[in-house]
Amino acid sequence: MPMPGYVFRDGQPIPDSELKDQSEGAPGSSTDMTRASTSASSAMNTPTSSSSAVDGDHPTDSHALANADHDEKGAAQVNEHDKVKNLGWNEHPKEIPDLVGGLDNEELWTLVRRFNRQMYHVKATTAPLLGGLDLEIADEDEFSPDKLRANVERLYITVIIGLMGFGKHIARLRSWREPRRTGAFAAVYATAWIFNLLIPTFIVTLIVLVVYPPSRPILFPPAPLALVDSSTGGVQSPKAGVLGSHDSATGAPEKHKGEAVEQEASNFVSGIGSIALSSAAGKHEQGDPDSDPLNKSVPDPTRMAMAGADAKSSAQGGTPNVHHDKTKQPMEDAMWGKMRPVMHIIGDISDGWERFANALSPTPPFPQEKPRLVLASVLVAGLAISLFTTSAMVIKGTTAGIGMGFFSDPLIWRGLDWLNKNYPEWQKLLEIRNSLLKGVPTNAQLTITLLRIGEANKAPLPPPPSSDQPPPNKPKSLNGDDLALDASNDEIHSAIHEDPAENEAAEAAAATTVGADGKPKHRHGQHIIGFFKGTTKGGVETKLGVDKVRAKIGSSHAKNHLGVLPKPGDLGPSGPVDFKGRYKGHRGWINISTAAAVPCVSWSKAESDGTGGAVEDTIDKHEKHVAFKVPVQDIQELKKIGGLGWKAKIVVGWATGKTVADGLEITDKAGNVWKLTAIQYREELFNRLIAIGGQKWESW
Repeated sequence: MPMPGYVFRDGQPIPDSELKDQSEGAPGSSTDMTRASTSASSAMNTPTSSSSAVDGDHPTDSHALANADHDEKGAAQVNEHDKVKNLGWNEHPKEIPDLVGGLDNEELWTLVRRFNRQMYHVKATTAPLLGGLDLEIADEDEFSPDKLRANVERLYITVIIGLMGFGKHIARLRSWREPRRTGAFAAVYATAWIFNLLIPTFIVTLIVLVVYPPSRPILFPPAPLALVDSSTGGVQSPKAGVLGSHDSATGAPEKHKGEAVEQEASNFVSGIGSIALSSAAGKHEQGDPDSDPLNKSVPDPTRMAMAGADAKSSAQGGTPNVHHDKTKQPMEDAMWGKMRPVMHIIGDISDGWERFANALSPTPPFPQEKPRLVLASVLVAGLAISLFTTSAMVIKGTTAGIGMGFFSDPLIWRGLDWLNKNYPEWQKLLEIRNSLLKGVPTNAQLTITLLRIGEANKAPLPPPPSSDQPPPNKPKSLNGDDLALDASNDEIHSAIHEDPAENEAAEAAAATTVGADGKPKHRHGQHIIGFFKGTTKGGVETKLGVDKVRAKIGSSHAKNHLGVLPKPGDLGPSGPVDFKGRYKGHRGWINISTAAAVPCVSWSKAESDGTGGAVEDTIDKHEKHVAFKVPVQDIQELKKIGGLGWKAKIVVGWATGKTVADGLEITDKAGNVWKLTAIQYREELFNRLIAIGGQKWESW
């Protein structure tokens, strides 16, 4: 029976009164199948829900928006037939049409690319969603250094880059290099100061910026972040030497929008202290295979910092013996124990920033006016209060509040106890995501809604284009006349292009590293590293060769290692219906069938017809080789797993230079687990499975 809330009729959820009637019919009966088929077809025109209050058995606002009939449509929002449409999987980006109305493909792929780095593990939930949107982070979310890395990278991309832009706008205003704009700000400030209206003027300015988006580029004209000097407010040469991107701090070149700032975020994390050392190594033990002898035999590289500290202590006459140091283990446990709340705090800050950004500049299909009006209403109330509040009243109120907080402790605790007993969720209701920004998505919630739009119309979104080749080392197009910076076109041109003298110096330095035969010279240390690298590569290949033998004997753990280092012949087109992958070590295809009333995911040794048709349509080639088939609506949990353990993956990547093919665990409601390994397009398979069903997901 379809999950309540997943099947729609006439654009509305199934009433609870009908659930009992449906359950009385035998599974697979004609009545049950007819209802499911009718409901599935009508689900395509579900109108947008006007309420964000969603109980445990009803779909989320994200599901309603995905199934709504949108005014502006892209290729992924047109439902022409029952077969799955291939909108350009494995095609060049320029050949792919606009996928979502009102959103550029580059923006869409940036969201999906960052979504892939953020999501590790999701579970279906039936708990009420106070904010109306699913894919919230679970309170019990486990800590891992790789998750911490993803959260810090997201913090850099959203908050830190945003604050950098704000700081450079302040520098531009203070520099008087844009005299008309700075003069206007100064005149308004002086007038407001004379009439004691500084706070009301500030609030009015915020209201204008919130309600009227065209005012933003007028008051704060945009300029490439790397082109503005934060100390002088003038033009500077980007730190990357060339202005290859507009939204990154260094101006580094990029092949696709957002890649430069993402690489900056990765390097930002790599430069943090000892805990970030673990994060930079990608430590995520929860995703390691159950048993990996190669992983166990590899030393932990993140212990190098501790080992180095012990070696220094020993060299200076200290006693670093851990058996006698009673502080070492407790301190390590305390530090790592505090990392989970720190990770959650970083994630909450990034979520709040993304929600405010999506409220001020909503992305279709989310409402365009409502979030801004809600924010403006709060500011209007603040404006009214500020007009009748004097400085003496502020001081009196502040001191009264301090006194009440200091001397009213018994009353405060009694009040909190009463709230906890009578309104156990009062703290969550006060959270900004469930009050002021209710219904406003984070970037992850926005992305899953866009993915669901494609699935609702049988048009899965193509994956972001890969960037295997380095980006061209040339400046991005920029019109100096459109910039409000006090600089001539010649100054801007010289700033955004590489300095010829630096190019000549770099070429001369490169020439000194090339021998007479044209081959690069190797230093003595490089020979040593090359020796160890070659030895390690041989050991890895030997180990994987042994696994092939063990797999033939029947070792389940060895079977999971087959194909983790794909050969050139193993690579090829995958998706959107069939994905190359292994099950119990056997080569095959993971198929997503959407033609039936209930979509299913299955694994077979044979490829399907590639249209997402029912398995019965290709029974000779596919059905007889099916090892398992799971209705998508019965999936309870999806978990990304590594093809190798995180330590082994580092060593294998360093020694072989190859990408390790990762896997996916699928758990159904009955607790059955299917482990798929060596999956091409693992991220795209994961995204299709979480977007195609009616589950409400929780991120773990």
